[in-house]
Amino acid sequence: MEAITNFSVRIVQRYLPSAFVLALILTAIVFVLGMAAGGETPMAMAGYWGDGFSKLFKFGMQMTLVLLTGYVLAMTPPVQKMLTGLTHLAGSTRQALVITIVTSFVCYYLNWGFGMVAGAILAREMGRRVAVHFPLIVAAAYGGELVRGPSSSIPLVIATPGHFLEEKIGLVPVTETLYAPWNIAMTVALLVLLVLFFMVQKQPAKIDRLQIDETEEAPESVLDRSAMSPSDRIETSRMPTLFLGLLTAAYLLGQVFDGSFAITLDTVILIFLALGLLLHRNSASYLKAAEKAVAAARGIIVQFPLYAGIAGMMTDSGLVTQFSEAIISVATPTSFPLLTFLSAGLVNFFIPSGGGQWAIQGPIMMEAAAALGADPAQTIMAFTWGDGWTNQIQPFWALPLLGVAGLSARDIMGYLLIWLAISGVAIGGTFVLLSMMG
Repeated sequence: MEAITNFSVRIVQRYLPSAFVLALILTAIVFVLGMAAGGETPMAMAGYWGDGFSKLFKFGMQMTLVLLTGYVLAMTPPVQKMLTGLTHLAGSTRQALVITIVTSFVCYYLNWGFGMVAGAILAREMGRRVAVHFPLIVAAAYGGELVRGPSSSIPLVIATPGHFLEEKIGLVPVTETLYAPWNIAMTVALLVLLVLFFMVQKQPAKIDRLQIDETEEAPESVLDRSAMSPSDRIETSRMPTLFLGLLTAAYLLGQVFDGSFAITLDTVILIFLALGLLLHRNSASYLKAAEKAVAAARGIIVQFPLYAGIAGMMTDSGLVTQFSEAIISVATPTSFPLLTFLSAGLVNFFIPSGGGQWAIQGPIMMEAAAALGADPAQTIMAFTWGDGWTNQIQPFWALPLLGVAGLSARDIMGYLLIWLAISGVAIGGTFVLLSMMG
């Protein structure tokens, strides 16, 4: 395993382009496929790309704010103290890896946006204070991103009255999907496998540690407010950030009391915003941390629209439908769940949006499941797990984590490529076993 992983790391570091260049390569591949397999003209493909370009603007802004508010929260003195306490629990490299993996995995399970930032921040602090190869612990923090928990959109949509497939498949309760005993058992098994995989990794002879920014370590100096101008006094006052933080907290508490609160990207942003405002000393301190966070978010800002354009070309040219129908044509009742898992994983590499992918592939897959006599709940979960599985090697989803860590995709993808294979065997094998058991 160690030799295989080391080989994978070397290959990826040597040949994997940057996340931005990879997005351009995928754009070119889909552009050509649309003409070759879909029979589209170059102008038509350009139109599909342009129509899709803006469709992830809202989502891109949400992810930018998740990263920004989470990063700013991590820079507050109380959170720094808490993270330092966690790092002190790690007396060895292996303990640091286990703490990071388990913490990140649980956070991802609760909400993937929260897990993305929490895992990245914890890995960053471990890298600052523990003698661990930094790309290794960042990869370990990202490995749990494939888990499908309570915030997984597809099972939640299928369990909601009025969803667009209700007339065909009815309502499928989450007790048969997310909270089915076999799904919970597989989730726990994946956590164990993830820990074991990174535990057996041997650190390179020359450890690449995170370089500590001394300006982040320096405590804020005591300000002489008597010598300040009125505007400076406002900027260094506690009151503006305290007011906005309390206002945000009041809104969230109101949702809790009236029963409308739910963990979504928007609420994660508001929670991070409220805590960051309340825990920073003043607006000047908050904005200083935000300046660094904006630099970390540059990959999201630039690349999310590119993937939206790719999704537009895949959808409007009919490539997704052609691929799904090709998979179905060779499926059997036993192989169908596995093929659903694999097809969702492959399409996810080009359309990294679970809800959007389900809207395109879902009707086709569910009709095929009915024709083959496959279990609807298992088909839904096979699709859901496939949608998350290839996130391990899709830099699109790693951008927030890489932004916090200050690494590039090639630094961690060597480890994640092997974890992709291990987790794929575990998840795919589970669906084969379930289909054989009937």
